[in-house]
Amino acid sequence: MSGSYTDCPAHHAISVLQEKWVMHIVRCLLDGAKGFNELGREVGGCNPTTLTQRLERLEALGLVSKEVCSVTPPKSSYTLTEAGGALQSVIDEIHAWATEYLVDTREAA
Repeated sequence: MSGSYTDCPAHHAISVLQEKWVMHIVRCLLDGAKGFNELGREVGGCNPTTLTQRLERLEALGLVSKEVCSVTPPKSSYTLTEAGGALQSVIDEIHAWATEYLVDTREAA
C-alpha cells in the first residue's frame, strides 16, 4: 500500500463511522424509514442537537436521505440510501465478532 495512512479509504470510513451515535443511527435506520423523534427514541441517549448534526453529516455523505412532508408542523422522515444500507454487512460482522469475543466481557464494561 502506497501513500500515507490518511489517504486510505478505510481510514476515512472509520473516521466517519466512529463518530458518536453514527453506527447507532445507521443500525436503527436499517429497519426502515423513521421520523426524527422516533429515531431519537430508538437511538436512546442522543440529544436532539447531536442527532441533527449526525443526520446532516450522514446526509451530506450520501448515507442517509431526508424527506420533508408538507404538513403542519413539517415532519421529516429519514431513510438509508443504497450506500447507507450497504453498512448492513458491516454491522452484522461487528455483531458476530462481539457475540463471539466480547460475551464474557460485557459485565466488566
